Amino acid sequence: MNRKLSLLALVLIACGAFSFAADSSAENKPVGGGCDGCELMFEGMPKTLHSETTILGADGGEPMEIEGVIYQEDGKTPAPDVILYVYHTDPSGLYSAAPEQTAARRHGRLRGWMKTDAQGHYKFRTTRPAPYPGRTNPAHIHPIVKEPDRNEYYLDEYLFDDDPLLTKDKRDAQEGRGRSGIMRLTRNADGVWIGWRDIILGWNIPDYNN
Repeated sequence: MNRKLSLLALVLIACGAFSFAADSSAENKPVGGGCDGCELMFEGMPKTLHSETTILGADGGEPMEIEGVIYQEDGKTPAPDVILYVYHTDPSGLYSAAPEQTAARRHGRLRGWMKTDAQGHYKFRTTRPAPYPGRTNPAHIHPIVKEPDRNEYYLDEYLFDDDPLLTKDKRDAQEGRGRSGIMRLTRNADGVWIGWRDIILGWNIPDYNN
């Protein structure tokens, strides 16, 4: 009799676990309307993330620091524990890859990860990217976010207001995902480019509230 009760208990526990997993999956309904290559953010991602990072290999160009606050959907409440992943071209305008990269070679070696702190703050240090050689795309940094209970999705690129390739048409074509990514850069006394960008989760993100 005890053996039968034990088996029944195991069945009930298994069913409960299955139900919990199903509920968790339901909470992670896809948002963002698709994101080509966003899953590559997980290749090489460190096990421990901090709110600030220095992108390794970002040398030979003009140093740059970008920081900001990620807010919840109301635009006022800081959003903690949000992963922000960024990647960009080198000073030649290329996504030069590191030898150990596989699928993420298309993102190049200049990439970094942050997890916002209790105040929603993030910061990364890198070098200012160059535009693609022989093309008219403005220089940019690609950002992808991963919220604790949502899938990863892309935001508007970080763009630089002083970039001559950032024409009016290109400014007007921005989607405004997470709010505008166009930043004004200033140079500090050490010659480092300084930029600030705040992000609002869900802003112009398809299916965010469905």
